[in-house]
Amino acid sequence: MEKNYYILKSGRLKRKQNTIYFENAEGKKAIPIHDINAIFAFGEIDVNSKLLVFLAKNKIAVHFFSYYGFYSGSFYPKEYLVSGFLVVKQVQHYLEKEKRIGLAKEFVKCAAYNILQNLAYYNRQGKDVGDAIAKITYEAQCIDSIQEIPELMGIEGRIRNAYYQSFDRILRPGFEFEKRTKRPPENMINCLVSFGNSLLYTICLSEIYHTQLNATVSFLHEPGERRFSLSLDISEIFKPIIVDRVIFNLINNRLIKEEHFDDKLNFCHLNEAGRRIFISEFDEKLKTTIKHKKLKRKVSYKTLIKLECYKIIKHLIEGQKYEGFRMWW
Repeated sequence: MEKNYYILKSGRLKRKQNTIYFENAEGKKAIPIHDINAIFAFGEIDVNSKLLVFLAKNKIAVHFFSYYGFYSGSFYPKEYLVSGFLVVKQVQHYLEKEKRIGLAKEFVKCAAYNILQNLAYYNRQGKDVGDAIAKITYEAQCIDSIQEIPELMGIEGRIRNAYYQSFDRILRPGFEFEKRTKRPPENMINCLVSFGNSLLYTICLSEIYHTQLNATVSFLHEPGERRFSLSLDISEIFKPIIVDRVIFNLINNRLIKEEHFDDKLNFCHLNEAGRRIFISEFDEKLKTTIKHKKLKRKVSYKTLIKLECYKIIKHLIEGQKYEGFRMWW
């Protein structure tokens, strides 16, 4: 299985012949290029065109994050699985209102279903999340009657708000959510949510790259300049399954603590030790396998994301109705 490679320190990425090295004051380390799916670079990383040409040749994307863990952008190699026919179909589905909103509704339905699965688990554990379950269930039941994308986004926002308000009842004391703040995150929980969502967004982008889908043409989120909005669509499904469960585990099992955060700059961010802990848990989650109900074999969480891309392709080209991934555990 191809792996994701995470660089958590500042330094320089270099190519020497057919090998990539990361070097800084602590030394030089070779990166096993043939095992790499994507590189995630945190901090100040120097690169040159010679390296980028080599990465493009090997079809490896690089996702850049600032020192504070904020997503900055991606080096996205030239697409190698090009299908003009699929691009046309993808754009047609965006332009035709009924087709677009059908896909958009399924993304939100799946997100709501997976959120409810999380809440149902904690409800069985005796956590007081019944109000959130009721609110989200009500909003989810309204999805089919929606006819406009902005209305659908409103439902999605209300579902998320109800869900986030339940976090204080799920998480151990000391990690209060208060309210969702993004730019910048104002407390520890918002920091973890933003950091995890950014990681998942780039994972989805990497998986889209290895299919014939165009990452800039989306259905729930509006396509725009300088963003790969289809990644936002797909990540909605997997946030509850991957990001939120990682956060719950890290906090409730005391793997991440207040000492792993820094709020000296009027916003909260993970320090290097905190990022290392979060990324380790996140990557382990991506590698975790489950028995797929339809394929009748074990697949990793990361593979589930790629399978989601293939289902969208079949919907666009073959007319096979898209049914997003729903947890059954």
